Amino acid sequence: MRASLIQIRVDDDESVNSRRLRAASMVRDQAGSADLVVLPELWTTGAFAYESFADEAEPLEGPTFETMAKAASDAGVWLHAGSIPERDPDGPLYNTALVFSPDGELAAAYRKIHRFGFDKGEAVLMSAGGELVTVRLPETVLGVTTCYDLRFPELYRGLVDRGAETLVISAGWPERRLAHWRLLAQARAVENQTYVLACGTAGTHARMPQAGHSMVVDPWGEVIAEAGADEEVLTVEFDAGRVATTRDQFPALKDRILGLDRPHR
Repeated sequence: MRASLIQIRVDDDESVNSRRLRAASMVRDQAGSADLVVLPELWTTGAFAYESFADEAEPLEGPTFETMAKAASDAGVWLHAGSIPERDPDGPLYNTALVFSPDGELAAAYRKIHRFGFDKGEAVLMSAGGELVTVRLPETVLGVTTCYDLRFPELYRGLVDRGAETLVISAGWPERRLAHWRLLAQARAVENQTYVLACGTAGTHARMPQAGHSMVVDPWGEVIAEAGADEEVLTVEFDAGRVATTRDQFPALKDRILGLDRPHR
C-alpha cells in the first residue's frame, strides 16, 4: 500500500481557517498517489498553543470534520486527519483524532488517552479518552494513537491485541526531543512487529520549534523513509503483508507472559 504523511507547517502567523483549507488542498493532491494520507496532531491550532484550545475547539462534526471529509472523498483516500481540539456537547475538551474512509464517511474518532503537560497545558485543559481505536483498511488494520501516547508501550500492546498491524502516530513533537521521537517510533515497531507511520508538524508555534522528521518504520525497526525538518509530504510504498511474515519468522509475540502486572498472592 502507499501512504502519504503530510508534515504541514504550523506557524502562529497563519489563521486556522487558512491552514485548514491548505491542508485540504494537500490531501487532494495525493489523489492517485496514496491509499492512506496522515496529518499531524492539532495542526489547526498547534499542539503547544494551549491558550487557543478553548477558543478554537469545535464539535466533532465541525468545520475541520466537514473540510477533511470532503477532502478524503475528493481524493478517494483513507484519511487520518490528525487531531482537533474537540468540544464535547457536555462541555469537556478532548484531543480527538479523526479517520475518514475514501467516501468521506467517519471511520473512527480517537480521543487521546495520554495528555502531555504534567500539571499544565493539555494535561489540565483537556479530558482523557478511555478507548483504544483500530480501523480496518483493505490492506491492514490501523492502530490510532497521538503524540505523547508514544511513550506508553502498554497502549500499543492493547492495539496489537485488537489486531493492529500498522500503528499511526500523529504528533506535534518538539525539536528538542527529536532523539526520543526516533527512538520510540522504532521501539514501538520492533516490540509489536508492526509498521509505524509517525507524522509530525514543521514550523514553530507558541514559541516551540517543531521536530518534523515524520517517518515510516518497518516491522524490523528499519526506518524506510524520513522527512526533514520543513514542510514536506513523505510518500512511501510498503508491503503490509510483511507484518504477518515477520511475526511468523520471528514469533516473539507468542512468548509474551501476560498478567505480570497483577499482584502476587
